[in-house]
Amino acid sequence: MPSFLQSSAALVATAILLAQGVLLYSADRPEAVPASLALADLSSTLGAWTVTQEGVIDQETRDVLKADDLLSRYYAKGAVGANLFVAAFRSQRSGKAPHSPKNCLPGNGWSPLSSGEFTVETGALGPITVNRYVVAYGENRSLVMYWYQSRDRAIASEYKAKLWVAMDAMRLNRTDTALIRVVVPIVNRDEETATRTAQDFIRAFYPALRQHLPT
Repeated sequence: MPSFLQSSAALVATAILLAQGVLLYSADRPEAVPASLALADLSSTLGAWTVTQEGVIDQETRDVLKADDLLSRYYAKGAVGANLFVAAFRSQRSGKAPHSPKNCLPGNGWSPLSSGEFTVETGALGPITVNRYVVAYGENRSLVMYWYQSRDRAIASEYKAKLWVAMDAMRLNRTDTALIRVVVPIVNRDEETATRTAQDFIRAFYPALRQHLPT
């Protein structure tokens, strides 16, 4: 196989072209849009975590995201806190799609320091692989964990997420997905504690959130 076809750039281009081709191919069929519960109805108490503030998503941001349902909340467990952001898309055929935090956060002034994939044990639902991303804004640092939820699949890679959407479009005539993002402040540059906090928070909300997303 030519070396170019084995490169990351070629794989990315292939994934995007395949996803676009499948969506165009299936565009003439009425899409099966699954029912789901409103994100706003997610419990304000998740284990030992409790809502402290509802995040405000202004209309300009909503217009940019083009999500069908949005949630931004701040939860706390004792002295530690975390932000949960969810952007749910019932269909992607009209060009709507999740915005990667790796693109959005730098655009809002946050500088990336490190990134990689990370496994989180969620309990009864098993382990999921997410993106672990450390960012800085001046002297402030935050830990970001995010992934794409398509039915029962938690997917870290943006390109694999696009491929799974293409597969679901062909097999099930549906293109729904959701971006799930958790942000935890890093205090005194202690990334290990922030990581444990994020894992604990994900274990607390993940089963409940799954009930609010299509399966």
